[in-house]
Amino acid sequence: MNVFLRELRAHRKGLIFWSIGMLFLVLSGVAKFYGYSGNGQSSISSMLDLFPKSLQVLFGLEGFDLSRASGVYGILFMYVALMAVIHAVLLGTDLISKEERDKTTEFLFAKPISRTKVVTAKLLAGVVNIVVLNLVTLVSAIYTVAYYSKGSTANSDIVLLGYGLFILQLLFLAVGACVAAVSKRPRIASSLAATALLVSFILYFAINLSGKIDALKYFTPFKYFEARTIIADGSLDPFYIGLSAVLIACMLVTTYLVYKRRDLNT
Repeated sequence: MNVFLRELRAHRKGLIFWSIGMLFLVLSGVAKFYGYSGNGQSSISSMLDLFPKSLQVLFGLEGFDLSRASGVYGILFMYVALMAVIHAVLLGTDLISKEERDKTTEFLFAKPISRTKVVTAKLLAGVVNIVVLNLVTLVSAIYTVAYYSKGSTANSDIVLLGYGLFILQLLFLAVGACVAAVSKRPRIASSLAATALLVSFILYFAINLSGKIDALKYFTPFKYFEARTIIADGSLDPFYIGLSAVLIACMLVTTYLVYKRRDLNT
């Protein structure tokens, strides 16, 4: 039995719905912004400057040059990233915990295949899913921004944000898988992983609002790949790329070691 293909088939409908949702988010978000700025970016920039800082942070409006097409997508990127990592973390938990949750453990592990190979195949299927969602996001963003900005493109910045988004997706896929492997209650693994994501997102807002707790930025991956920083620097921060790689590796190692040794519910 090919576990990799089995997982791809099992998640294809979900992937289609998530892709449609992401496509709608990007199309509607960019179109709505340009609809509001029909009188020019300068007018909407002036309007946004009237917002208090708390609202600018809450809606991701702070620190963008709205005279550039990349600034428009930068505002939307926070919501795109949130949607993508929700998909990734739920996918990670489902891939690892579904056999126990659905009582199919005996069916799967009665086959001549080790737990290590099972986890590897499941995670590879998860990577394929997030790659597809990332590409849907990237293509829709490039096309939509170019269409509504009437010739002013931001392809290099959008591609760069796409790289950052992919690392975030991998990171939260690993978080979901690790939580599912460690949790002794597979039915609530997704809730635990989603809670971890929510705490990380709230901490991200708290850091931006406060301006005095920047030392906590290492505890929220949303700070690793902020759109405004990436667009301003024109590159991803190598330190955060390395830190993300270390975190992903640690969680994957934990996933393999724990899942290999635990007593699975049947």
